[in-house]
Amino acid sequence: MGNFWIAQFDSSSSSPSSTRPSSPGIAKSTSNEGTHSGTGSAFSSSLDEVSPNGPILPITPTLKIFSFAELKKATRNFSSDTLVQEGDFGQVFEGWIDEKIFEPTKAGMAIAVKKLSPEALQRREEWQSEVTILGSLSHPNIVRLLGHCEKDKELLLVYEFMPRGSLGKHLFRTFRSFSWSIWLKIAIGAARGLAFLHGSERKIIHCNLKPSNILLDWNYNARISDFGLARNGLQGEDPHVSTRVVGAYVYTAPEYLTTGHLYVKSDVYSFGVVLLEMLSGMRALDDKRPYEQQNLVKWAKPYLSDQRKVLSCVMDRRLEGQYPSKGAVQAAQLILRCLRSDPRNRPSMTEVVEALEKIQAIKHDP
Repeated sequence: MGNFWIAQFDSSSSSPSSTRPSSPGIAKSTSNEGTHSGTGSAFSSSLDEVSPNGPILPITPTLKIFSFAELKKATRNFSSDTLVQEGDFGQVFEGWIDEKIFEPTKAGMAIAVKKLSPEALQRREEWQSEVTILGSLSHPNIVRLLGHCEKDKELLLVYEFMPRGSLGKHLFRTFRSFSWSIWLKIAIGAARGLAFLHGSERKIIHCNLKPSNILLDWNYNARISDFGLARNGLQGEDPHVSTRVVGAYVYTAPEYLTTGHLYVKSDVYSFGVVLLEMLSGMRALDDKRPYEQQNLVKWAKPYLSDQRKVLSCVMDRRLEGQYPSKGAVQAAQLILRCLRSDPRNRPSMTEVVEALEKIQAIKHDP
């Protein structure tokens, strides 16, 4: 049987400290604010209602240390039937646990089990970052980490399951799978998640925002995931983190690529790229397109300030014009602001949320 564990974040250390309760069960924080109990409601929408803006908890939400045997059982021996995603990082399996006692069951609460590849570079650092950073967050637009497992060379993370998968799964299909209103709902949700990270005392920089890291529940509520590359920002007039460049370069802010300096507003640039993909229905990089269109940002940027070009060239044709022209033009203008070369001239994510909410209020063309 796995144990339950409370990780306390310490910015001066890369390793979490742990406290194990004397008997199996949910360890409780001494504070009632933002804590998770052992009931299923701890991971339901009730948490969002209690804390709509989301706190960074003084003590992280209770995480369970799962045994490898438990996760093996929950995923039916990591069966190919339960495999939902595979990449350089490893594999993600769907599993099921009892929502009250968090033990494997044939039918219960669905979970996503990320099994990191032994060959993945920096996998331990990324696993540790997920536990220490994501494990301390509680927000409606941030995916919830439920627990983790380490056995020999195996490193695993356990999350709530997002039934609609990633935004990337939906964006580039032959037929558009969601409307303009759903488009805005997803964009606003992701923006709120980033605004929460940036507005916290620790000023967390996600550092790897892209469509595959924005997950969707049944109602298309967006939740930001994959905090393996996340960093804590700094305070001051010119707050930045100097670090080796990580993440997909096509979403990476120019100042990060050229200097290795990572700012909170480097995430804003990444969000601008994702928003442009959402608006156009085109991948940020696609060598199957004509040469001048292969890099979406370079191709679209000159058009974003031209109302006529936005509507005739940039907008996703799969929407078939079912959107307010004024809203589309304002979205293009917002993207252009997010993609500014100087991070100081980009809007904050709070300002992005406000701009998207104003676009959401615009009525469709008669």
